This record gives sequence, C-alpha cells and structure tokens, in this order.
Amino acid sequence: MKNHLSAFATFFLILLALTGFKSDSAKIAQGEIQWLTIEQAYAKMQTAPRKVLIDVYTDWCGWCKVMDRETFKNKAVVDYINKKYYAVKLDAEQKGTITLGGKKFTSQGRTHELALALTNNQPSYPTTVFLDDKFQIIQPLPGYMKAREFHEVITFIGDNYHKKEAFETYKAKTYPGLYPAR
Repeated sequence: MKNHLSAFATFFLILLALTGFKSDSAKIAQGEIQWLTIEQAYAKMQTAPRKVLIDVYTDWCGWCKVMDRETFKNKAVVDYINKKYYAVKLDAEQKGTITLGGKKFTSQGRTHELALALTNNQPSYPTTVFLDDKFQIIQPLPGYMKAREFHEVITFIGDNYHKKEAFETYKAKTYPGLYPAR
C-alpha cells in the first residue's frame, strides 16, 4: 500500500510540475512579463538596482483589462520590460499594509495610500508609474496605451533618453517614418 501511495504521490508531483506551475524561465520563454509585488521589486533593488515599471490598476477597470490583454502581451513590450525593468502590478484598491524600506502604506478608504502616492493623489486607471534605480518616481503616466505607443515610452525611459531630450524629439529621431521632425 505504501508503494502505491508513494508512486501516486510521485506521479502527482511530476504532473503538477509539468502542468500547474510555470517557472520564471518558462514564463519568459512563453512571452509573459515577470510581474512582481512592490515588496519583491523593492527587495531586488537592494542587490540589483534597475528601473521599476508599476501598473496601477483596479479589478473593475475596463481599460486595465485591455492593456493586460493587448499591450502587456505584445512581444516587443514583454521582451523590453523583462530586460530593463522590474515590473510590478499594484491593485489600487487592495487592502492591507505595504512596507517599503521601513515606511508603511495602508488602505485609505477605497484607494490604497501607496497608489495615491504613486499617482500624485490623482488616481486614474490604468496608470503606469516609472521609478528610477533608486526607487524614486520618474513619471506617472495615466491612461491606456496601445503596444506601439507604450513601447516608445518604455524605451524612452528605459534607455535614459528622458534625461537628455524631450519625448517628441526622441520619437522623431527614433521613428522618423512615423514622426517626421517639425
């Protein structure tokens, strides 16, 4: 009887491993963004700093769902985000406390205190917030964006063009056929 249970348990674990859980490398191979919690991204920043991209969303937001389904599934977007950013999903209406570097953020009515801080107390969904490699806000960007437009923004910030030139100048130089110089 023990042998049958042991064999069944082994079979079940193998089956579960093959079908139920995807490792990070499997997700990357399938073209998925490696989403983290904000706490996980903060912890990774302590040893391997990089920029952070935060998707501030709500469960009821229709445009958030469209962005998840279309923009965040685009291969160029997925590849670039996984290469240059720690990607975070933050439910603006989540309950509970989030602790980052000893500072506690709590639920404040309907909108979480951290979501309010990241959106400059002007919550709008979706909002993509960009943090630098020191966990300081670069820019919150409210609203839905199609994959091509979103890719332009993530490369503009990810490759530090935001420190050197205006976004319109960057677009005209980087995508001259789409955005001729004025």
